[in-house]
Amino acid sequence: MFAEAAKQFSTVRDLLRFAVSRFNEAGLYFGHGSDNAHDEAAYLILHTLHLPLDILDPYLDAVLLQSEKEQVLALIEQRVKTRVPVAYLTHQAWQGDFDFYVDERVIVPRSFIYELLGERLQPWIEHEELVHRALDLCTGSGCLAVQMAYHYPAAEIDAVDLSLDALEVAAINVEDYDLKDRINLIHTDLFEGLEDTYDLIVSNPPYVDEESVEALPPEYLHEPELALGSGSDGLDATREILLQAAKFLNPKGVLLVEIGHNRDVLEAAYPELPFTWMETSGGDGFVFLLTREQLLGQNDQGEW
Repeated sequence: MFAEAAKQFSTVRDLLRFAVSRFNEAGLYFGHGSDNAHDEAAYLILHTLHLPLDILDPYLDAVLLQSEKEQVLALIEQRVKTRVPVAYLTHQAWQGDFDFYVDERVIVPRSFIYELLGERLQPWIEHEELVHRALDLCTGSGCLAVQMAYHYPAAEIDAVDLSLDALEVAAINVEDYDLKDRINLIHTDLFEGLEDTYDLIVSNPPYVDEESVEALPPEYLHEPELALGSGSDGLDATREILLQAAKFLNPKGVLLVEIGHNRDVLEAAYPELPFTWMETSGGDGFVFLLTREQLLGQNDQGEW
């Protein structure tokens, strides 16, 4: 089928229709940058042909070279047959106006936290210049650390991950954005070995519960297992963050954590904690905010 397409097709429109048909026929899952077959097909084609990613119509009837058709079709075939997320095929993932290098050493960036940085954190952080030290736990590709550096120009940032592979990818993105002097990559497990205190701590830790991990679509199985699951209820990493965060926050410091679909479980486990649930493009149940002062409501044994 793909060899026949290479012979018969001539335009971008031909390839777009073919890709959408094949993606739908294969029952692909879209959750790594797009949410439907058309948008993913358009992105894959435009990226491969080195065309602007936000402009499709002027190129639909452009006649392609044979080599261009073969290159695009090879990626369409790979996406269908391997179920590898498109971001791993293009080595590119977008968050807002930022694009990042990614490969299978890191999860594809999709945290809602990036939407909340900067002005969205007022009044908890009244002025962006007040963030002098910031921490990104479970940094993965480094995408949130890079965006924190942009939103908080006075901040020096520590970016932590347990995976050396992930830190290698993060180093690529830190260098691409010329932030080596402001972002310090650290290989450790959450807060272990850290000595500084911070005005802002963000984390998109593993949060998929055991039952959901077993039911993940094939696309997610290409992502690092370490970055997905976190115990039977998905909250092992979050519990550790809540237990220790206050010690690493400066007065009036802010903790921002993403927990997926675990809001009800988390609130039941910590009924005394006054979580503020932040509004994101996905809703208000995915990212919580706590201040240092709210976290210090725990007792001397580190329990609530």
